[in-house]
Amino acid sequence: MGSAKSLSINTLSIPIWAAAAACCFLVFPTSHRLEAQPSSQKALATRIEGVVPRIDGRMDDAAWKQAPVIDDFTQQRPNEGSKPTERTEIRLLYDDGALYVGARMYRTDPSKISRTVTRRDGMGNAERLVITLDTQLDRRTGIGFGISAAGVMSDFRHTRDDDMGGRESQYDPVWVGRATVDSAGWTAEMRIPFNQLRFPAAASQVWGLQLDRWMSDKNEDVQWALIPTRETGYISRFGTLEGLEGVVSTRPVELTPYIAGDATRRAGINAADPFNTPFQGRGGVDVKVGLGSNLTLDASINPDFGQVEADPAEVNLSGFETFFEERRPFFTEGSELLRGQGSQHFYSRRIGAPPHASASGDFVQTPRASTILGSAKVTGRTASRLSIGSLLAVTAAEYARTFDTTSTQHGRVAVEPRTGYGLLRLQQELGSQASTIGMSATLVRRDVSSLGGIDTLLAREAYFIGTDWRLRFQQGKYAISGWFGVSHIAGDSMAIARVQRAPARFFQRPDIDHVTYDPSRRTMSGYTASLRADKDAGRRILWGAQVLMESPGYEVNDFGRLQSTDDVEYNADIQIRETFPSRYLRNWRLGFDTRGAFNYDGQHQENNWNQNTGLTFLNFWNFNLRTSFSFPGLSDALTRGGPYMRGIGGFRQDARLNSAFGSKTFWRVSAGYGQDKLGSFSWNTGASLTLRPAPRWQVSVEPNYSNGVESRQYVTSLAGGSRTFGTRYIFAFTDRTQLSTRLRLNYAFSPFLTLEGYAEPFIASGRFFNYGELDAPRSSVLRTYGSDGTTLSRDSSGKATIRDGTDSFTLSNRDFNVRSFRSNMVLRWEWNPGSTLFLVWQQNRRTTDSNGHHIRLGDLFQTTRAAGDNFLSLKMTYWLPVGG
Repeated sequence: MGSAKSLSINTLSIPIWAAAAACCFLVFPTSHRLEAQPSSQKALATRIEGVVPRIDGRMDDAAWKQAPVIDDFTQQRPNEGSKPTERTEIRLLYDDGALYVGARMYRTDPSKISRTVTRRDGMGNAERLVITLDTQLDRRTGIGFGISAAGVMSDFRHTRDDDMGGRESQYDPVWVGRATVDSAGWTAEMRIPFNQLRFPAAASQVWGLQLDRWMSDKNEDVQWALIPTRETGYISRFGTLEGLEGVVSTRPVELTPYIAGDATRRAGINAADPFNTPFQGRGGVDVKVGLGSNLTLDASINPDFGQVEADPAEVNLSGFETFFEERRPFFTEGSELLRGQGSQHFYSRRIGAPPHASASGDFVQTPRASTILGSAKVTGRTASRLSIGSLLAVTAAEYARTFDTTSTQHGRVAVEPRTGYGLLRLQQELGSQASTIGMSATLVRRDVSSLGGIDTLLAREAYFIGTDWRLRFQQGKYAISGWFGVSHIAGDSMAIARVQRAPARFFQRPDIDHVTYDPSRRTMSGYTASLRADKDAGRRILWGAQVLMESPGYEVNDFGRLQSTDDVEYNADIQIRETFPSRYLRNWRLGFDTRGAFNYDGQHQENNWNQNTGLTFLNFWNFNLRTSFSFPGLSDALTRGGPYMRGIGGFRQDARLNSAFGSKTFWRVSAGYGQDKLGSFSWNTGASLTLRPAPRWQVSVEPNYSNGVESRQYVTSLAGGSRTFGTRYIFAFTDRTQLSTRLRLNYAFSPFLTLEGYAEPFIASGRFFNYGELDAPRSSVLRTYGSDGTTLSRDSSGKATIRDGTDSFTLSNRDFNVRSFRSNMVLRWEWNPGSTLFLVWQQNRRTTDSNGHHIRLGDLFQTTRAAGDNFLSLKMTYWLPVGG
């Protein structure tokens, strides 16, 4: 990479210096100190004398009379600080093996109790009780256990001092909970084994404790240790649980073997296809081992990482990759301890992704995903407040199988090398304010030397190492955060050249002079850095400001996710709010933010200003209105490797209104409109309706429609022309329409046996017209074909022929009409604690053509007729604790 120019202070003076000044001001807040201390609430757990309670949800065992009653609860919502409208009584017992929780939730009218039955961790709008334990008493991390009035169990892990942020619902310890509704309200019992918790070895345990009850029909949340909504912190404000004497966390080795079988029926299978193998079987084992009292080792041999729900359908006309949500349990559990803060150097869906290369032939069988041979991770938090997360995974070399019908010869083509992935994440908590400093390192090594051609496609090795920090003041009211990291990749010159030409950087641009495209280089390095300051608490005003930069050579896409580099970005926001109810509103929020970016050439690329209003009415309906203005800048990506192009400013308005979440019937409506000065416009509308006609049934429908014209859609680049460095950068107007509906139908036979159905018919159309080429660098003006000395003609297939003087070239028909139907049905049965049986049926239908006709509502019902694949899978796991 060539030497980078220094940034012009004059060019960047207003936005970046303003943000920097705000950061400096926030480092030394001048307001008076308002230290938030842990709650003074204390609870006592009583050792059981005699027979332990039977966990049936009835609380009729004599043992419960030994424990004192905890009943001093306070409303957090809707009327913070008020007395609860219904009484709650909790009792805590323990023996050598477990903590027992008994709860009586009184209701004046038990018929009002919401008893929606869902699968585990679902809960829906059911009334529920949650107990959260800070077993390390570090005032930062915790484990929550919930039970609903319908008996649905939920559990989650908090990895930082935040109620919702950092919550991992994928955490699934093995415990027992039951609930029963009666004439006085409802009761619940839980047994939480100590071998599912991590706590230090000590004769006497003192834990952080929070008890929370939510009544959905009243939108009322009551807490034992009241945490004000206008302040930060969650676990740091818990009360304490005392009285636990002589208990130990002797976690057994847990084995979860599985067996699975699949049957696939593919559409349009040729009888001569030798690779038609509709039936497959597999097996493997997951292992969980407690390392001391603080760390956990998770390992998997031949893991089953299949997804139950497919990724949503899409039509992507941009030059950038779409990043989908991770749903595989092995990677979602403990992910907060692996990701770190700031830079996105870890994207777990890189592991086991589809092969990068392809093969050709009369018949080809290419693996849909890279086989994960094995994986292991260690996560946890030591007594010295050091959080640890590490991951190792190895994927197999993959080959596409080919068959030539003329020679009747089988072949094998390498499409993915054997790859090793490694990650280490350390985070140390500092001081009484729970400030943190962290370190992250990743590596990727590919065995490309033995696979012909793969070494020219993928880097041989990739590394990242970085540090991050979050310094908190006044118990998190103010914070200074940031990160710094460096990346390095190495490999064959052709592989590194691909990275230089990739959409994240476009080093081949003809008018770039602060970096150099070098097709002979074999390595590339870069860095990322950020500094941010925030005021996160206070009754009225919150604000923040950030500066972020990614150097041109920064690259983490081998293990992370990155869309662009060569950026110096800035953003700042301020929010004015009221958290206490008034005559007309329960709360409101008014926010303003701005964001923009320069590249390392000092060119202003982005400048946006936004305003957001949020209102919560007395009936708990919510209304949001967002207004956005964007202003033109010079883009280095619109021409996809070509010269700078003037961006297009615009305006957008979005609005959303939804009912109270706890309602038996939940609905949401939204709409938006935007336009620019060059003829682009877009509008969209959407809705969502969730019905719970009976406790065991839940039906939801979510239609979405969008339509618009894009005035500068990139098409291609062709040699020729004299106005833009000897290359024509061709664009078109596109008229796009998209309509989809997500449907869900769930039935719960019990909290442990559920049937869930999902379907998404999806249709989209696009018509390309008014083709033209960029008239000049740093311009947004197009030289429209068919004018200015050019001619354009189309044939019956839609292919366009353009003549410009003596030059002549063709453009293929890019119009499209897509119909897709994705659906699945999942039967989930937790037949024994920790052991589950899955029966999954998936359907994936898709068809495309090039007519570009506007879609109609009736087309949505035609999607089920498209050709597609059917997939049936049966999987059973068995939880087996070994030793103690």
